[in-house]
Amino acid sequence: MDDVKKAPRGVYTSGKGSSAVGLTAYITRDVDTKQLVLESGALVLSDGGVCCIDEFDKMSDSTRSVLHEVMEQQTISIAKAGIITTLNARTSILASANPINSRYDPNLPVTSNIDLPPPLLSRFDLVYLILDKVDENIDRQLARHLTDMYLEDAPDTVTENTVLPVEFLSMYIQYAKENCQPVMTEEAKNELVRAYVDMRKLGDDSRSSERRITATTRQLESMIRLAEAHAKMRLSETVNLIDVKEAVRLIKSAIKDYATDPITGRIDMDMVQTGTTSAQRRIQEDLSNEVMKVIEENDNTIRVNELAIKLNERGTVRVENHDINECLKRLQQEGRLFT
Repeated sequence: MDDVKKAPRGVYTSGKGSSAVGLTAYITRDVDTKQLVLESGALVLSDGGVCCIDEFDKMSDSTRSVLHEVMEQQTISIAKAGIITTLNARTSILASANPINSRYDPNLPVTSNIDLPPPLLSRFDLVYLILDKVDENIDRQLARHLTDMYLEDAPDTVTENTVLPVEFLSMYIQYAKENCQPVMTEEAKNELVRAYVDMRKLGDDSRSSERRITATTRQLESMIRLAEAHAKMRLSETVNLIDVKEAVRLIKSAIKDYATDPITGRIDMDMVQTGTTSAQRRIQEDLSNEVMKVIEENDNTIRVNELAIKLNERGTVRVENHDINECLKRLQQEGRLFT
């Protein structure tokens, strides 16, 4: 990932070869003093910069669990071998993951295509799907970019389309991070509030009683961070309207990609946060009510096979045994059904 070279402080690691202690910190014994010391991991070393993680979906569950605190609190709590401390991990995490079976299925939600838990996926400010679609213009641009990388070095002539050197861009980013602390203006604050309220309104469906969650406070916090970052890019001391509009555009374009229910074609943030869409929950609730009706009609005593037969006789859509078993488990957990 080239962003490691551009960031003032960047660390690259692979999810397949990373462990929980490798990302946070580990205990070792000093060669000279023989004392236990704390050595920093990738996330602590990238404090104030960016940590690029490749093969993010190949991480183990124990390794991914340490990222929740980092992405939420920007700290890492350590309690090992008598050493109890909290380390700063104010880092941006740039991760890449492949879809399950190396093929993205557009008929399934993003949580079913990527082997990542919904709570972790929802903590990313921006999630973009890079799909391999056949497009002549995009294919030509990509091919030209790849072939240009093998051309001889051109003379240092500054033109309108000159690509900035990596060293200059890195110094520019470092200067912006150290010297620019933009403050939100009243106009920008009002635009953020208006954009957030408009995004929330997308979940109201006047044709039915359905209320989908199309934005949460995490999206609002993401827009604030993106607006501040855009102001820093301009070396501005204030966050203006142009910064907020660009942040809103980025958030909306990302949500449109990864938070759209492929069945209904509508934005549903519950799909990202819980892995279940509002439409799926409604179907599950209807099935639960139908199951309870059949059980009550049979004096609360019926076998599972008989229950499946009666449900399929009454409904227009066939219900599989797996769905019935999951429904019975949910009813038991809710205390509505006793085995």
